[in-house]
Amino acid sequence: MSSLLPRQADELHKSIISYLSINGFPNAAAALRDEKGVAEFDDATKKQYSSLLEKKWTSVVRLQKKVHELEARNASLQNELDSATPTSLRSKNQDPVSWLPHSPARHVLPSHRLPVTCVAFHPLFTSVASGSEDTTIKVWDWELGELERTLKGHTKGVLDIDFGGPRGATLLASCSSDLTIKLWDPSDDYKNIRTLPGHDHSVSSIRFIPSGAAGSPASGNLLVSASRDKTLKIWDVTTGFCVKTIRGHGDWVRAVTPSVDGRWLFSAGKDQTARLWDSTTSEQKAVFVGHEHEILCAALAPPVSYEHFAVLAGMKKPPPMSSTAEFAATAGRDKLIKLWDGRGTLIKTLVGHDNWIRALVFHPGGKYLLSCSEDKTIRCWDLSQEGKCVKTITGAHDHFIADMRWAPSIVREPQTNGANGAATNGVKKDDPGGKTSIRCVLATASIDQNVRIFA
Repeated sequence: MSSLLPRQADELHKSIISYLSINGFPNAAAALRDEKGVAEFDDATKKQYSSLLEKKWTSVVRLQKKVHELEARNASLQNELDSATPTSLRSKNQDPVSWLPHSPARHVLPSHRLPVTCVAFHPLFTSVASGSEDTTIKVWDWELGELERTLKGHTKGVLDIDFGGPRGATLLASCSSDLTIKLWDPSDDYKNIRTLPGHDHSVSSIRFIPSGAAGSPASGNLLVSASRDKTLKIWDVTTGFCVKTIRGHGDWVRAVTPSVDGRWLFSAGKDQTARLWDSTTSEQKAVFVGHEHEILCAALAPPVSYEHFAVLAGMKKPPPMSSTAEFAATAGRDKLIKLWDGRGTLIKTLVGHDNWIRALVFHPGGKYLLSCSEDKTIRCWDLSQEGKCVKTITGAHDHFIADMRWAPSIVREPQTNGANGAATNGVKKDDPGGKTSIRCVLATASIDQNVRIFA
């Protein structure tokens, strides 16, 4: 049965008859008139209804298109709203200590012309930098998802980047297959202020060494680099001089990372070993042997995670948090993640990825270890559950994931009133964990030429 009213049905029939008459279908028009009993249909009626059918048809098409556009816009706004909602207002993961990234990404940042190899967060601002095989570095506002600037200077692909430097004078460092390290000044429109030559092959990894390292307790002006020339080098970024060259690896050094106090350096590479070094004396403290293929990434566990590692290692109590290289993680081409103590003893092997693992990141809360792989997934491993994989973000990118970084926490200096470390603004003076505010933001880089922000 028709849902039209009699008047609406009559108008529809006359519109069809008019359409058929005007467009050369007189027999069909006459047949419809006879069947529907439309007795009178003179030229005036024909003219009245001549364009009504076409007008209504095009109106419906336009409305359908508008509905689709509004539905897409609504979905986009809902996604944006979900991403922007403060963590404290969510029903899930209300505590930043237990927040984990989720799909879809808050922002997809396309602009590079070749695979993106590395990402790094500014320690204070909402800036994230990405380096690419297209030889450029791009600086983005991760909160807005907008490109701020493109830095050009390297002549070959950029392999790693890092923010850091002397207190109050943050720099961006980059390294490349062109054998150089470059320093860029964010406070001066990211001007390239210095180029550091010295390595004899591609420079794979760079990290600023936190304050207190190598006899320079008052500054954070040291940078460590790892290279395919099998060496680590420590640089003074204020003078541009290489102050130390560390040898020991038997092949390409793929990754290096310092401890949070800068006392230790942890490196790994193609010789299938990871090594722990004293950054002051260059003495090798431990060798980590157990991988069956090239190690591509290495990370030192933050002291806040020691309580979970201690259980995994069968220890009665965790090491003191003042010790900064008690546990570590490595991963690479054998698709395995290995957890170690600081003496090079294997604690546990985590199995799950289907391809090379390219980056490891410890959650600032200490409970989780995150990994990304060329299997296009990000996996979250719960250290409090014996390293169980508790979350997998499948299809995090459309191609291999090359790098991953967590936004550094914001350090807050707590103010106190009265004696006994009375709390102010909910932060206790004697609570070291209360001095930092975790930023729930993760950035990934991929061969698909995009940077993605999970927040």
